[in-house]
Amino acid sequence: MKFLSTAAVIAAIGAPAFAGGLQEPAPEAVVVAPTPAPVYVAPGDWTGGYVGAQIGYGDVNTEGAINSGGNGAVGGVQAGYDYDFGGFVLGGEVDYNAANIDLDNNNGSLDNLTRAKLRAGYGMGNTLVYGVAGAAKADVNLAGTDYSESGYLVGAGVDYKLTDSVTMGGEVVYQDLGEVENTGTSVDATTVAAKLNYRF
Repeated sequence: MKFLSTAAVIAAIGAPAFAGGLQEPAPEAVVVAPTPAPVYVAPGDWTGGYVGAQIGYGDVNTEGAINSGGNGAVGGVQAGYDYDFGGFVLGGEVDYNAANIDLDNNNGSLDNLTRAKLRAGYGMGNTLVYGVAGAAKADVNLAGTDYSESGYLVGAGVDYKLTDSVTMGGEVVYQDLGEVENTGTSVDATTVAAKLNYRF
């Protein structure tokens, strides 16, 4: 009896100790870093500036005292800025193109074109279709004499975004330089060019 009483007392004293020893430690709190909000970039947004280069073909015609024509390569650089009004895009561009166009029968040549254009069009995602209007200035040679003449231009083009910052496109522009000083000869030219731009 005495043994049983002693065992019961030992068990009663030892039970709390064993119970505490078997408890699992409380888990450590897990800290979850907040996820940054995604940056939203509107698809096909055409707002921004750009610089680039172009190369193409030009066809020149003269009428009046000198009736002639010629065609050849044109190429140069351009810079501009567009603003996207939510689909409707308005912008401006200036460019300079060297030309290698000789008129038939040694009647002269078109040596270069400098142009200022207003661009207006519609952006459809990564594609921009637009029209241009503005002013053109050209250095021409007629019958051995050099002239610098200004006129107007109209045209159309398309740009496509290869990446967010690189576009490729094409443009057709008609330039009417009017009569060259007092020569009695008017000059016009049509150019077709492939263009590559870096946008920023």
